[in-house]
Amino acid sequence: MAATRSTATAALALSRTLARRPAASSSSRRISLELSAPRGTNPFQSAAFSSTTTGDPPPPTMDSPIKVVSHIGGSGGDGGGGGGAIDAGRSARKPLSLWPGMYHSPVTNALWEARSSIFERMIDAGAAGKQQQQPPQTELLTKTPAGSRTSIVYKFATDNILREQYRDPWNEVRIGKLLEDLDALAGTIAVKHCSDEDSTTRPLLLVTASVDKMELKKPICVDTDLKIAGAVTYVGRSSIDIQIEVTQVDQDSDMQSDPIALTANFTFVARDSMTGKSAPVNRLSPETEKEKQLFAEREARDKLRKRKREEQKGVFENGINKLHVEAERLNSLLAEGRVFSDLPALADRDSILLKDTRLENSLICQPQQRNLHGRIFGGFLMHRAFELAFSTAYAFVGQRPCFLEVDHVDFLKPVDVGDFLRFKSCVLYTQLDNAEQPLVNVEVVAHVTRPELRKSEVSNTFHFTFTVCSDALKNGLKIRHVVPSTEEEARRILERMDAEGLFD
Repeated sequence: MAATRSTATAALALSRTLARRPAASSSSRRISLELSAPRGTNPFQSAAFSSTTTGDPPPPTMDSPIKVVSHIGGSGGDGGGGGGAIDAGRSARKPLSLWPGMYHSPVTNALWEARSSIFERMIDAGAAGKQQQQPPQTELLTKTPAGSRTSIVYKFATDNILREQYRDPWNEVRIGKLLEDLDALAGTIAVKHCSDEDSTTRPLLLVTASVDKMELKKPICVDTDLKIAGAVTYVGRSSIDIQIEVTQVDQDSDMQSDPIALTANFTFVARDSMTGKSAPVNRLSPETEKEKQLFAEREARDKLRKRKREEQKGVFENGINKLHVEAERLNSLLAEGRVFSDLPALADRDSILLKDTRLENSLICQPQQRNLHGRIFGGFLMHRAFELAFSTAYAFVGQRPCFLEVDHVDFLKPVDVGDFLRFKSCVLYTQLDNAEQPLVNVEVVAHVTRPELRKSEVSNTFHFTFTVCSDALKNGLKIRHVVPSTEEEARRILERMDAEGLFD
């Protein structure tokens, strides 16, 4: 009882002392969190934290908010050089529609910052409807690949923060984030080529149409500087082809050579930003021998694709024979699957049903994932598809998979902010002929689902190929065959194998 009275007396004395103590000013209680970054980089890439207090104030409460400010320019200032921080609500900042979400990487943000100046005239603070009054570009220009060539160097060797943003658990570069950056770089190059430098005409709407096969030729280390560079290689009437090379100098090799780790080819199509119809793009005039060679190769591929399209029109002439051959192939693939269904105790233990390799994830597309046109960034889709494909291969193999390539990708449907996006993956088939490098083909299908309309559409289909490290194979790791259980699954496998030329 005495202890209780003593505690109460002490508490009363403390409260009286605090009541007589002068209150700290609001400025002395404010804690300022400042994030600063050079122009064109992610403001969160490098942060300087400062806390200013006087005396011994109490910790901040809900009535004492933390102020967050951000330096946009390298020299700071209110859009100029004063050194002060720019308030997030100030009009000195670019309009919201020109700022993609901060989800993206520092490199992605730097590229969009470089490209956004071209689009600023679309929302000029003039009279309402000025964009609608702007005429489309009528005079096409002739540009060279050098005019759009852009390169980025990742200073992984010296920039600790940047290195940590791209490091995976195995001390290599996160391929998903790199795919995101490649798409952003390709978009910047396309914008450069299509720009007419005329503020009176409205810019074109450029969208990713497809990505050709990308093959990883060697692992990319996160402790060594990395360079990505690209330029326009070919243009059609409304399409632009862009080739990007990812190079990294091996620490143990000749420093004068930049071995190519990965080559990516993107195709963009131009649309009128008001009507949505296809629009012509500036012409291309290759100069160097390499540029002329790339132009000729792409032109030959374009002619080949058109010829195959014409050949498909006559497929019905010998359609009966093809149907017979396809039926035999389907029956061959389904034979083992029927054993799993009808006689599971007798099924091959070295095989697994395709449906048992499936994984899935879902998300609501957020504004932070949009591009400059207000739609979901194509690089974000590739990033998420790769992460799911990697997880699918990891769960299937039981060891860390090694990425080899991503096959041709067609962007069929646009994805908008607020869409319900579902990624569904499975191991489509395995190739075990080469014991030293078995291959695991993973399919990821992106569905745009609209529950209100009871509707679901395929936006993209991705195909990734993985293998496993040789040490795991030496330790007795065995990879199982994947067999279909339905005709629809068998047809998907056959279509994929035909695309890879496995039946030629």
